[in-house]
Amino acid sequence: MTCRPTLLCYRPLGLGDLLVIVPALRALADHFPNHRRILVTPRCWEPLTHLAGGVDEVIDTPRHTISHTPFVPPPVSRPDVVVNFQGRGPDSHLMLKTLEPSRMIAFGSAAAGVEGPCWRPGEHEVAKWCRLLSDSGIPADPRRLRIPVPDRQPPARAVGAVLVHPGAAYGARRWPVKRWIHVVRQARELGREVVVTGSRDEAELAHEIAAAAGLDEGAVLAGRTDDVLDLAAAVAAADVVIAPDSGPAHLATALGRPSVTLFGPSSPQAWGPPRDEPRHRVLWHGTTGDAFTEALDPGLARITADEVLAELETLLTEPVRGE
Repeated sequence: MTCRPTLLCYRPLGLGDLLVIVPALRALADHFPNHRRILVTPRCWEPLTHLAGGVDEVIDTPRHTISHTPFVPPPVSRPDVVVNFQGRGPDSHLMLKTLEPSRMIAFGSAAAGVEGPCWRPGEHEVAKWCRLLSDSGIPADPRRLRIPVPDRQPPARAVGAVLVHPGAAYGARRWPVKRWIHVVRQARELGREVVVTGSRDEAELAHEIAAAAGLDEGAVLAGRTDDVLDLAAAVAAADVVIAPDSGPAHLATALGRPSVTLFGPSSPQAWGPPRDEPRHRVLWHGTTGDAFTEALDPGLARITADEVLAELETLLTEPVRGE
């Protein structure tokens, strides 16, 4: 039996980080249909890669953080093609070079001795990784963002609900709790079912918001949707998703669900949903900052609960083109 050539992609990051490279992964699948396509990413995202398509196998790796943890080489030697979706190097470039690939697709880095397309600060993440491929001779369409709804029963309370996801990996993206409580209360005043999602680590936050806003325990889905497909099913069932720039906001984009996303310290110009889709509403006060600090970003802090509620009411009352 002839061994298939190996294509290895490296993206040791979070849920939103994975979803923005879906168009690039699909482009690679089209260009290298006979390769064994491996994605190095945290194992928890594996079910989503199968849902989105383009990946044959996932190799688990720790999620890389700003704590400067070293990049861990995957147990693959001499792959035919390596694609670095981590960044512009040099550390990740140098680590991947130790695998001795026949071809490396990456942004250019003089420090790592890697030639490639130039990195453009502020470029949208979806467009950035598609351009990396296009400039390397592999056509890639950034519009191929959508993923199918998972074949999984969503939580009953999520169906037709306003899904609120208040958590974020760093404090910079955590909008004040009192404002979340106000948004949930007012959404209930509009006669809407509201559910609150989050990881197990965010369950306490979700319960605090729910209790203060008058929701019962059944409305708290935090800790009950840790499996990424359970979370995707809940997002797909909801009428509207409200979240900071986080994984659930990117899931709403990928699944075509109306959303209100609160930006800061990141910019929607780099991380936002497609601009031509009115079902996705963005709130941003035009500033960027350190996304990896525990201090609340000043720009995010400027977003008011009334602004969020105005966008929510618009999505709930006006027909959305494309539905």
